Amino acid sequence: MVRTPLTPEERERGERLGRLLREARGSRSMTDVAASAGLSAETLRKIETGRAPTPAFFTVAALAGALGLSMDELIGRCAPGAADVPGTPDASIAA
Repeated sequence: MVRTPLTPEERERGERLGRLLREARGSRSMTDVAASAGLSAETLRKIETGRAPTPAFFTVAALAGALGLSMDELIGRCAPGAADVPGTPDASIAA
């Protein structure tokens, strides 16, 4: 099966998701968060680094639950045109 190449927008959305998850994870270890979500640390690493820019819905939902994020917030922050200022934590996702 051949996968359709990702669009630049899909790649950018995956990068935003990765940054948001890293920010929300804060000082918690990648292993701890991944285990809480029922994922491998390698899967979380791929998502956070943008190497897996289109994770499955249930994977994202599990990570959101483990990090105390709402799906509405994730969607809003990862949507095209969402505000994303590197290095500026959003107080609404402080862990």
